[in-house]
Amino acid sequence: MVDKKNIGLELGKAMQEIRTLIRQYIQAMLKENDINLTFEMLEVLYVLWQNDGINQQEIADLTLRDKSSVTYLIDNIVKRHMVTRVEDKQDRRNKKIFLTPEGARLKDLLEPSVARAYGKALGDVPAKDAQALLMLLQKMVDNLKTC
Repeated sequence: MVDKKNIGLELGKAMQEIRTLIRQYIQAMLKENDINLTFEMLEVLYVLWQNDGINQQEIADLTLRDKSSVTYLIDNIVKRHMVTRVEDKQDRRNKKIFLTPEGARLKDLLEPSVARAYGKALGDVPAKDAQALLMLLQKMVDNLKTC
């Protein structure tokens, strides 16, 4: 009989280890290229590269963070002149976050390196196995959302 509890624990541990190793790989790449960003800031920039001009709550949702920690990250990215806050014309309390030319320029520099990190993590894993794993993890997420 399969012990689902232990398998679940090992899956959780493996996912955390993968995230830690990818984070370390990307941090080293940022340092090597003398880019003054953290992994977390890069995650925010990555979301903006896909959805420039969204608000802080949308960024929080897409990065799986709370709004206050995203506010802190955005403050630090603003200080680095990579994004700017613009008042929403429909709701002045809401701020939209836009890439500056510097933030947009980093996409071409960093996106290939980030893709390499994830490609390295998958290594020689067949695409069908990676797809099956993704579906399994999504099923686990769905199971937990219904709790």
